[in-house]
Amino acid sequence: MASVPLAAESIFSIGSWPVTNAMINVWIAILIFLAAAFVLRRQLSEKPGRFQNFIEMILEKILSFFDQVTGDRHKSRRFLPIAGTFFFFILLSNWMGLLPGTGSIGVWHIVYGELELVPVLRPANSDLNLTLAMALTSVIASHIFGVVTLGFFTHFNKFIQLGTIWRALKTFNPVAILTAFVEFIVGIIEIFSECAKVASLALRLFGNIFAGEVLITVIGSLIAAIVPLPFMALEIIVGAVQATVFSLLTVVYLTMSSAAPHGSHEEDHKKDLHPVHA
Repeated sequence: MASVPLAAESIFSIGSWPVTNAMINVWIAILIFLAAAFVLRRQLSEKPGRFQNFIEMILEKILSFFDQVTGDRHKSRRFLPIAGTFFFFILLSNWMGLLPGTGSIGVWHIVYGELELVPVLRPANSDLNLTLAMALTSVIASHIFGVVTLGFFTHFNKFIQLGTIWRALKTFNPVAILTAFVEFIVGIIEIFSECAKVASLALRLFGNIFAGEVLITVIGSLIAAIVPLPFMALEIIVGAVQATVFSLLTVVYLTMSSAAPHGSHEEDHKKDLHPVHA
């Protein structure tokens, strides 16, 4: 019976750098995006044609979707380049895994002493390396947006609240000191939650796409005609859902990181009510 190995398989090497079948799918997806961008760039006009109208309609739908998370069209536009790129790339990569020949056309390699057919194409998101890289990019980008929006110390004070402890020690108020240390411990827990975000994003996308690839491979090896079609239709839906979930979670992380820390609005309000006079 056909099987799908957990790790992407090497097809050839460039020097000491192995090129895997999942990597080939990534390159094809990137080339498709570059070609679409080139065509769109050449056709841009004040009187848009059908292709430009279609792209503008899709982007408007995505922005409206992001607005439900950010509550601000300006923020949605700001987050669109990264979250929108994730959406289109994941969607295209997932759907490319359903093309004829994916998982079945390959080259013969000796694997663990046995001659096996290694597929040339493999769904890109069934490689944990790729999903982990995208998850890291998403979380790191959220911190970059947080630093740019709030400033370095304000943003990272959400996690390491040394300033709060120092002010509490200066006042020598036992309650304030206890509160500061509790907030410090909560900040440490938040650091672990950031690592959990990476693991959650990467494993969710990888698990769903890899499981779908295994299912279609097994069903196709048992009955090659007609029977796999409902499962492939299901994978089209799953691919769209996973792209939507990943991009929306990215928008959530970006929105949360660029939001002012809890309590800062109250402090600003108090300053407005009680201005300091020179």
